[in-house]
Amino acid sequence: MKISEIFKNSDKAVLSFEIFPPKKTSGIETVYSTIDELADLKPAYISVTYGAGGNIANTSTRDIAAHIRNDCGIEAMAHITCVNNTKEEVLTVLDGFREHGIGNILALRGDISPDKPPKTDFRHASELITFIREHREYDGIGISGACYPEGHTQAESLTADILNLRKKVDAGAEELITQLFFENRFFYDFREKAAIAGINVPISAGIMPVTSKSQIERMVTMCGASLPQKFVRMVTKYEYRPEALIDAGIAYAADQITDLLANGVDGIHIYTMNNPYVARKLVGIIEKLL
Repeated sequence: MKISEIFKNSDKAVLSFEIFPPKKTSGIETVYSTIDELADLKPAYISVTYGAGGNIANTSTRDIAAHIRNDCGIEAMAHITCVNNTKEEVLTVLDGFREHGIGNILALRGDISPDKPPKTDFRHASELITFIREHREYDGIGISGACYPEGHTQAESLTADILNLRKKVDAGAEELITQLFFENRFFYDFREKAAIAGINVPISAGIMPVTSKSQIERMVTMCGASLPQKFVRMVTKYEYRPEALIDAGIAYAADQITDLLANGVDGIHIYTMNNPYVARKLVGIIEKLL
């Protein structure tokens, strides 16, 4: 089933998870036990990030998504990036997804590596989406896009970023997933501006429960999310008590989600960081609110 149909058929906020393939030094089977535990929580779908910097020789994203879809009975969304792929390589990846029963993708530009010059067939995710939609053999595939409540770090402004986001939706993105954020007002402001810009597809709020200070510092450096004082105080207080920080992070995420649900969010997308314990504890708090 296409992710867009899940939203159409649901009378409540759609819950989804995100996982990533294991590192090169670990076998792909090391993530399967994590997937099985997450599947027990009954999310509407699980998304799988793109591995190996966009190298099509790495099929971990495809194989993991196939396990989710075919063995666990949960809809899977496979990420695909374009900045390091040619058009022919994108078609090869899509054919592999289709052959393994994967019918939903998250179309991304991908990160530009300073050590690897980008390829030139695609500059933006909107161009990737347009390219896929132009190929009739992929008419049945569901395409989602990413969005940034505080604006992409490389965008001139939030308004400019939303106008670019409109291009993704016009190209064929049927659902959007936000980058992580820790202050809900940024999401509400973004959602209002997106609606004014004519973006009327479901938007899932991306929430990451804190598990360590180093994790947050790394992710914030990558995506530019702001850290409210309430959040900073929490991390500072518990940074040397790992178990306490995990519990506090779960509670903080639960408060965010409670407020989002009360304000009519379309979906909650939990960045699980491949940690079933955190996902289970968080879902246990919010499941009766969904």
